[in-house]
Amino acid sequence: MVVYGPDDVKLADNTACASIRADLKICLLNSPCCKVDRKTPRQCLKEGQISDECHQLRQIFFECKRSLLDNRRRFRGLKGY
Repeated sequence: MVVYGPDDVKLADNTACASIRADLKICLLNSPCCKVDRKTPRQCLKEGQISDECHQLRQIFFECKRSLLDNRRRFRGLKGY
C-alpha cells in the first residue's frame, strides 16, 4: 500500500511524472525482492518479482512518459493520477 506524506512536503524533482516515479521507487524498495533477497529494484523489475501494485505503478509511469511524446496528448493535458 502506498503511504502518502503531508501535503506540504514537496519533491525536489518537479518534472511531469515525478510523483509517479517517486511512488514507484518507494514501492520497489519496500518489496520483498529488495528487502529479503537484497536485489536492486532494476533486477526485481527485469525478473518480474514485483507485486501487482508495483506493476500497476510501472504501467502508469510508462503511460505518463509516453504521453509526453504524443503531440495530441500534449494539447489535451498530461495524464495524472
